Amino acid sequence: MWQDPIVKETRELREEYAEKFNHDPEAIFDDILKRQNQPDKMLVSLPPRKPQFTPKAA
Repeated sequence: MWQDPIVKETRELREEYAEKFNHDPEAIFDDILKRQNQPDKMLVSLPPRKPQFTPKAA
């Protein structure tokens, strides 16, 4: 079966990251929050968009 090399690399990186925290979801989440609040990171907020109504065909 064919494997996408990008997907394979992403999964390997995810596994390495999870191993750093012994696969503890709370520790991973705390690390994400800590990294998100670093001063060199820019948080982007976009204005809300109005939903677009698309009528369904009869």
